[in-house]
Amino acid sequence: MSSRITGLDWLMIALYFSILLCVAWWVIRKGRENAADYFLAGRNLGWWVIGASIFASNIGSEHIVGLAGSGATSGVALAHYELHAWCLLVLAWVFVPFYMRSKVFTMPEFLERRFSENSRYVLSIVSLITFVISKIAVGIFAGGVVFGTLFPTLKIDIGGVTIDSFWIGSVAVIVLTGLYTTLGGMRAVAYNDAVQVIVLIVGSALLTGYGLVRLGGWGELRHFAGSDMFNLWKPLIPHGVEGTWAPIIQTNAAGQVVKQAWYFNGNFPWLGMLFCAPIIGLWYWCTDQYIVQRALGAPNETVARRGSIFASFLKLFPVYLFIIPGLICYALAKSGRVPELTPMIGPNGQAIPALSNGAFPMMVQYLLPPGIRGIVVAGLLSALMGSLAGVFNACSTLFTVDLYEKWKKGATQHQIVRTGRIATGVMVLIALAWIPVIKGASGLYTYLQSVQGYLAPPIFVVFFLGVFNKRVNAQGALWAMISGFALGIFRMIVDTPVTMGIKTGYPEGSFLWIVNNIYFQYFSVLITIVSAIVMLTVSYMTPEPEYAKIESLTFETRTAEDRKQTRMSWDWHDVLGSAVVLVCILGGYLYFRG
Repeated sequence: MSSRITGLDWLMIALYFSILLCVAWWVIRKGRENAADYFLAGRNLGWWVIGASIFASNIGSEHIVGLAGSGATSGVALAHYELHAWCLLVLAWVFVPFYMRSKVFTMPEFLERRFSENSRYVLSIVSLITFVISKIAVGIFAGGVVFGTLFPTLKIDIGGVTIDSFWIGSVAVIVLTGLYTTLGGMRAVAYNDAVQVIVLIVGSALLTGYGLVRLGGWGELRHFAGSDMFNLWKPLIPHGVEGTWAPIIQTNAAGQVVKQAWYFNGNFPWLGMLFCAPIIGLWYWCTDQYIVQRALGAPNETVARRGSIFASFLKLFPVYLFIIPGLICYALAKSGRVPELTPMIGPNGQAIPALSNGAFPMMVQYLLPPGIRGIVVAGLLSALMGSLAGVFNACSTLFTVDLYEKWKKGATQHQIVRTGRIATGVMVLIALAWIPVIKGASGLYTYLQSVQGYLAPPIFVVFFLGVFNKRVNAQGALWAMISGFALGIFRMIVDTPVTMGIKTGYPEGSFLWIVNNIYFQYFSVLITIVSAIVMLTVSYMTPEPEYAKIESLTFETRTAEDRKQTRMSWDWHDVLGSAVVLVCILGGYLYFRG
């Protein structure tokens, strides 16, 4: 397979990166050398920049590659995660007032104020681990997939060693992103995100349009894809599988055969989506440093809320910009209307997961005309850079503010910013080191959601109970996180040998086999329940917190002045915007019913 990238495409890509470079240079020259400016853009971001930055940071490589791949294999099942735009409304209306009043830099810092310093340390360390093994790793893998598909013949020989396009693309994107993130900080990330969102939406919309035209319209898409691919609510036990424990044969990343049972596993069953997906969504949108850091860059509560509402509106687009193109790719391959896509269809008539990861870049290759193809490639590259830039900046902020400043009291603003830049550079090196680990992974989006499903529940529990229940205390929060993270890490340790192909599986019926075969969404719900029980039990068995110290940090300890300021920070525009988003979400659920 040869690349179809033409000279005109390269011109469009070069033009895009020239604009990006100019924006970064302007931001770097404008920025000041202090922590607030480097990590939170001086708390002076506009609502549209905040919304665009939240969207661009979320809709990164894992979404374009992962969602399109899942659209080709599972249809609209993962639209649940995208229709969770309502979680951003929870951020806007529930959490923004607490975050803005506390004037914190990071989510662990907020936990320290609500509970204790130990809670801050635990969350900081676990968040850094989560960033490395999920966001950075997934970004690297997706970058390799994109470059490997778009530039399959690109190779470099160094000392007799041939480096293929996967390695070249991954390293180039990481180094370039790390460079402008290190130099420009949060302001560079946010303003470049705003530029990237425009390119990303326009480019993906063009791909969806060209794909539908080539296929023959929406009706043909539904015909070739089938009603099941348009159904958000997947059955607990897939059609054609008889018996609760009926075994099926699947392969892992190394191509080895593993046996699983449908009682425990499924293809995003409705029960898991109903209970687990909202837990992941509320953790991600309301408490994850990677996302909330953008809202913290607002000058006041009004701007932070409107930025979050704007982001929730933008979040409605991925269903149609990434999942539907994957579905279109599957339909084009199945119908034979684009012969180059037919190899992705297996003997059973379904898309082959390993090949489906390249659904989006393959459509870019074979459907778009020169010039427009270059714009969409620029959108792909911008998404890769946007997601990695966000996580690099979040990592440096967590390390510097939550750990370095605690270790080195009295550090100057220059030292803090310099340490943040060094931390970003270290994150770049860690990302490069993760390339061999992730290169052969399969099921990109499932991998991402499962890792988050194992590590997010205790954070979700601590934040939500912490804000809604003034009685829960520092001991309860600490033990909830310790027990929850222990369960999640234990599951990851059990899964890793099978996922990486080191083991073909555990003895059927054994304890480890059961743990390995419980569907990740159900295990995530289990961790949530255990964390909540531990937090409530320990809290009510130990002394009450000092309510004077947590004033304004829970609903029950808000002052009259707090309530007055929050009420003055919104008007009918904010209510109307939120209502429009909710109506659009309801429409999506009503339409995608098979």
